[in-house]
Amino acid sequence: MTAYPNMLAPLDLGFTTLKNRVLMGSMHTGLEETGDWNRVAEFYADRARGGVALMVTGGIGPNLEGSVLPGASMMTNDDEVAKHSIVTQRVHEAGGKIAMQILHAGRYAYGPKCVAPSPVKSPISPFPPSELDEEGIEKQISDIVNAAALAQKAGYDGVEIMGSEGYFINQFLVTHTNKREDRWGGSYENRMRLPIEIVRRTREAVGTDFIIIYRLSMIDLVPNGSTYDEVVELAKRVEEAGATIINTGIGWHEARIPTIATSVPRAAFAWVTKKLMGEVNIPVITSNRINTPEVAEEVLSTGCADMVSLARPMLADADFVNKAIAGQSAKIAPCIACNQACLDHTFGGKLTSCLVNPRACHETELVIEDTQSPKSVAIVGAGPAGLSTAMTAAQRGHDVTLFDRAAEVGGQLNMAKQVPGKEEFWGLVDWYRTMIEDLGVKVELNREVSAEDLTGFDEVVIATGVNPRDPEIPGQDRENVISYIDVLRDKAEVGKSVAVIGAGGIGFDVSEFLLEDGHSITTDLPAWMKEWGVADPAEHRSGLAPEGPQPAAPAREVTLLQRKKQAHGKGLGKTTGWIHRATLKMKDVNFVGGVNYERIDDDGLHISFGEERADPTVIAADTVVLCSGQVSERSLADALIERGITPHVIGGADLAAELDAKRAINQGTRLAATF
Repeated sequence: MTAYPNMLAPLDLGFTTLKNRVLMGSMHTGLEETGDWNRVAEFYADRARGGVALMVTGGIGPNLEGSVLPGASMMTNDDEVAKHSIVTQRVHEAGGKIAMQILHAGRYAYGPKCVAPSPVKSPISPFPPSELDEEGIEKQISDIVNAAALAQKAGYDGVEIMGSEGYFINQFLVTHTNKREDRWGGSYENRMRLPIEIVRRTREAVGTDFIIIYRLSMIDLVPNGSTYDEVVELAKRVEEAGATIINTGIGWHEARIPTIATSVPRAAFAWVTKKLMGEVNIPVITSNRINTPEVAEEVLSTGCADMVSLARPMLADADFVNKAIAGQSAKIAPCIACNQACLDHTFGGKLTSCLVNPRACHETELVIEDTQSPKSVAIVGAGPAGLSTAMTAAQRGHDVTLFDRAAEVGGQLNMAKQVPGKEEFWGLVDWYRTMIEDLGVKVELNREVSAEDLTGFDEVVIATGVNPRDPEIPGQDRENVISYIDVLRDKAEVGKSVAVIGAGGIGFDVSEFLLEDGHSITTDLPAWMKEWGVADPAEHRSGLAPEGPQPAAPAREVTLLQRKKQAHGKGLGKTTGWIHRATLKMKDVNFVGGVNYERIDDDGLHISFGEERADPTVIAADTVVLCSGQVSERSLADALIERGITPHVIGGADLAAELDAKRAINQGTRLAATF
């Protein structure tokens, strides 16, 4: 008897059956662009072996003008068919099914040849699109249909036609971007002509026994987007045109409402997909922030969808489904929706990976093999760097002892998990605890380790992390001046007016923690929707509340200061930084930059500006919180070196940048792979 009867139930599509209700959603990994098709094949085959029913590739361009950026992968000829055949053969050998996503970016294409229904420039691209004429539209349709036929020739089980997230097809559907007055614009009948024609002609080209997934934008979250009635009408017409499955998309890329970041509640938009259930007769897939078997089962059992789409969770753990089948959900590496190694990499032109799982997209290069020479390994520091080292070393067969002076594992993750919107870090710490116990790692907590304690080990790893940097401000020894550790770990009392010194990631985290005072809207969907201005699309076009965002009153008055004369949060994540900045602005945080910290006294925090120390000002604050950076804690490493022992130094002890779990976990995993 499975704990996930709905998630693990087969899905009969008529001409083929999917073995369960889990789709690996499309992700732009950058793998296809490496030209190493063996590497691409192994990435997908690894997930096929992990039990997922059907995978969708990253977006493949149907032509040059529709490609997301110059050099992006396309499907236009038989040479590309041969490359993709390597992938489909490997996936089929692994017992999986795979569909190729056809993605025409339209005005989102990052190149001067981009095209669109109307010459309306995208706010997320510097290139204004050219308006297509009738011949140009017909070319785009033909190229998309050709890509589908070539995908079938390459051995794919189906295609996904990307009609959501604000890409080309979505741009035709709404007056926000379609200003045409011909048969492709104006009335909704005309505006939805493009997707219907694409699906109809694709079905004609590929025949009956081929999966066509249509990615439908259920809620646009941009002004002048689709109405709910229009969405339902399109779904019905797409079904009539020959779609096998409807996969629901949420929000345009330019929307100013977060849809997949860690601060978004789990399954936050499943209720939107549920509204479509019963309106069409083909299976409907829901997506966004579904990251555990328990969440997936809840979504399916309550009738929100016929199938669930999990993308980033398949980066975190390729064996997600198999572990669920085996009743080992506690061993599933959790997607924490941080975006740091996946979407941030993608939009930064880097190869995708995963903070939690550095092997994602590096399966052929970062190989974890059983050791032929077991060693005794001592690791000091049970933060993300030490934990990842311990796990990988133990997995390979080494005898591992993990030391930490704290009472629990997790290191700085235990502070991160206190921040509203970062609740997923609780699951990450729990997973590490489960895995090191399962792998037989000996753990010694509440243990202060000396160099003498480490002399008998074959390998010594120092992952002792960081200490707060001393900003050397006169008066910082006052009782009302505390550090971020006092706030997040020790729960120190904080007054109603607060000056936060340092506007890096920690300064933002501390500010968000103090503004909420124990309440997190990430675990309260109605409150989250109200704060961001999300409404029922059946009542308000595009799902935008007419009154806009309505944040709750902040718990404190916060001033966030930094020495640098630049925008606050400039160094935050590429795809999530805007969310943190918007959150603080909604809570009326006062951003002050380019400051000198003169002193702290009874009047408050005295500051000035610039090299000339001009415009002296006092920030009246009950409490001053120091978030002024970190320095590496290397004292134990230095003591070992003095004794002639050369340790491996990793994580914050190696480089005290912003608390960087991505780098720490990657460093630890790769180090342990070499022992």
